[in-house]
Amino acid sequence: MLYSVLIYDSEAVTMSRSKEEDDALVARHIKVQEKLAAEGKLGPVARLMPTTAAVTVRQGRDVMVLDGPYAETKEQLLGFYVLDCPTLDEAIAAARMIGTACNSLALEVRPVRWYRAGDDPR
Repeated sequence: MLYSVLIYDSEAVTMSRSKEEDDALVARHIKVQEKLAAEGKLGPVARLMPTTAAVTVRQGRDVMVLDGPYAETKEQLLGFYVLDCPTLDEAIAAARMIGTACNSLALEVRPVRWYRAGDDPR
């Protein structure tokens, strides 16, 4: 089963890290990624650019494209992992390792279902 691990935290805090602090964070993530890859659980991983680089497409009567993410939250989605784990418990254990690496405020673990037929890379 594929699971997404969505990493949420305060963008203001994460953007205020020094280069040394950010390099240390990346090094911790690399260790977690190496462990998950060795276990055959690691899928795509992405670090998102700041919300200032985002736009939002709002559907409705009229389609609008707005500058910014416009999410109703104090924490921003900073990045994500896709994991291939046989159980939710294993995905949660992996999320705990990821959370320890980045000291994130919240990690959401959610099953993933492929949307396009034939795109399952497994």
